[in-house]
This record gives sequence, C-alpha cells and structure tokens, in this order.
Amino acid sequence: ADFFFFFFLFSGLIGRSWAMVFAAGGFKVKLYDIAQQQLTSALENIRKQMKEMEKSGFLKGALSAEQQLALISVCTDLKAAVEGATFIQECTPENLELKKKIFGQLDLIVGDNVILSSSTSCLLPSKLFTGLKHVKQCIVSHPVNPPYFVPLVEIVPHPETDPSTTERTYALMKKIGQSPVKLNREIEGFVLNRLQYAVISEAWRLVGEGVISPTDLDLVMSDGLGMRYAFIGPLETMHLNAEGVSNYCERYAEGMRLVLSTFGPVPEFSGETVQKVSQALSEKIPVVPKVLDARRKWRDDCLTGLAKLKTQMKSD
Repeated sequence: ADFFFFFFLFSGLIGRSWAMVFAAGGFKVKLYDIAQQQLTSALENIRKQMKEMEKSGFLKGALSAEQQLALISVCTDLKAAVEGATFIQECTPENLELKKKIFGQLDLIVGDNVILSSSTSCLLPSKLFTGLKHVKQCIVSHPVNPPYFVPLVEIVPHPETDPSTTERTYALMKKIGQSPVKLNREIEGFVLNRLQYAVISEAWRLVGEGVISPTDLDLVMSDGLGMRYAFIGPLETMHLNAEGVSNYCERYAEGMRLVLSTFGPVPEFSGETVQKVSQALSEKIPVVPKVLDARRKWRDDCLTGLAKLKTQMKSD
C-alpha cells in the first residue's frame, strides 16, 4: 500500500515518530522537508532508534528494522513528494499561519482522493482548513507524544469534512496499531487536553491552597488514579465502582455535586503557586538539560514497558 508522509522543518520528533509508526504498519513513507540536512538527520535518527528497539524487543510491526527502513524515503520537492500519496500527515510547528500556508500549497497540487491530515494539538480544523478547495478531504489527527508508545490519536473533522474522510482516517490509524477516537465536532482543546486541563486546574488549586504538597499531589495520580486510568477510563471506573453507572449515580451524585460545587475559579497559573510548584519539582528534577533529558528518557522507557504490558494483557 502506498502512503505518503509529510514532514516539515523543526518538526523533528512528531514527524519521525509518525514515520516509524507507519513504516511499522508496512506502509511506504515519504518524508518531505525543504532542507536536505533535516531529512538526512531524521533518517539517521530513525535508523538508530529502530535498531535500538529491535535489540531490546520493542520494535513494532511484523517487519525487521531493515525492512521498515527500506520503506522510508525522503524528498525536498513537494510536487514529487505527494505523487501517488493516499494520506498526507503534516507535522509543522504549532503556528497557524505556517500550517495554513502549507495546506494552501497542498490544496493546489493534490487530487480528489488523498486525505490531508494535520498533527496539530490545539488549532481548530475550522481555523486550518476553511476556504480550501479540498476541505472535504481535510482532518486533524492529533497524536500523543511519543506516538510510537502512546497509541491514542484524536480524529477531529472540519464542519465540511466528508464522513468518508473520517472513516478512512480511523481505519488507517487502526491498521497501523494506533487507538483512534472520533470527535463528532471540533471543540477547543479537543478531548485529551480538556481532561488534562481539568486535572491540572484542580491540582493547582489544591497545592495553591496548601492542602497538599506538589510532590504528594503527583503521587495521588501516579500511585492512585493513574494506575486505574492506564487501563480503564473514568466512565468505566464509575460502572465498576458500583452496580453499574445508574447505581453509581444514585449512590454518589449528591456527594459529587457537593464536592464539585467547592471547586474554585480557573487558576491564573501565575504568582506564588508557580514558585511553590516550581521549587518542589526543581528539587526533585533540577532544570538542567541533561537531567531533564534523562528523566524524559526514563518516562519514555516506562511508557514503553507499559505499552508492552498492555499488549501482553490484551492477548492473554
């Protein structure tokens, strides 16, 4: 199957990750950038990562690292890059003008059956795609960092996106082993960030009001709620914590409303609380590139291990 992957300057991480995910799924991938140097270093980086993962048994897909690498080619000519493409994934920085410019260029050279997809994490489809000739073929496919180990992809249509575009994107994401979810309409922050921000804002208030220390707050999530949420969501949690959802609501609705009515306003995320949280976190993980990078690597290793465990548990 032919697949084309659109990659752009400064977009290193997400672009490379997507390329690896699609190659693991057995698709031909073309990386596009205006700078040959970017492409050369992206390929080197992908090769190194694939080889390391093959060694440690974490490489995705049925093909060997060499076979997957053979599926990835590079291109600095946009017209040549999109030829024969069935799917184009844009990975430029979160800059509306830049993204609009690229989709404007693509709009002029693509045919009527290629899907134009954006990796944006916060720009609404209506801001990105309105006015394009091929708007029916446009969609947002928002991955979670790093997409190679965190499979969720939020699929967000423009109001004029054709339902078949959504269906095809969903099926493709499934095929390459990601976990796509469909939003029925666009909304600020999509769904992942809305849930994330709800948690962050209450965490911020609790720490700001001196109820709990920043380090203990994080423990409540990592050694409490988060352990559940790695396998089941909040709605299934309700279902299992009573005799089904209806029973949960009968039992707990009043208590929940009572607690929720005590939540404070949206925090400013400035001033004293920033200092408090920053100090606690900097003691634990000093803000030094080397230390931060080591901790990020540790986080990614944890995610890798968890992804592997989840796969094993599903197949048991």
